[in-house]
Amino acid sequence: MNVTPDELAGVVDLFGGLSREELGRALAELAYRQGEPYDAERYGPVIDDGIRSYHLVSVGADATDVETELLVAGPVAFPELPPDARDLPHILDSGERDVETGEASDRAAERFRTEAREAIEAGDTGRIETLLDVSYELEAWGDVDLSGIRDRLADEH
Repeated sequence: MNVTPDELAGVVDLFGGLSREELGRALAELAYRQGEPYDAERYGPVIDDGIRSYHLVSVGADATDVETELLVAGPVAFPELPPDARDLPHILDSGERDVETGEASDRAAERFRTEAREAIEAGDTGRIETLLDVSYELEAWGDVDLSGIRDRLADEH
């Protein structure tokens, strides 16, 4: 089953947030319902791409630890549910979560600043361009000020 970044965000948004493992299981359940093999680990790279693109944001006890991170819909996401996703709350043993918006935006802004510095140092113009776009979405989504680092990105673009 192919899943879009917005569908990833839709699945986590359905619960308020999911761990990486829970999201993999949810996607495997949806694939299974579509006649594909059940393989939760298959979605690791898809989830990583969703995080990299800011469709998902990692929050929780330790956002660098895949065992404790919680994924929520991110600033560039337009969450949509893949087919059959409305049944997931009945299938998965994961309750609805209420994630504090401030924590999610702080984590996303911190990660953004780090990635922006890395892209500038590497001279990665493609990533710089992407991050410039993300900066506007992140500011609106998270009520953070990224103008200083955005100016540095723009100077390098």
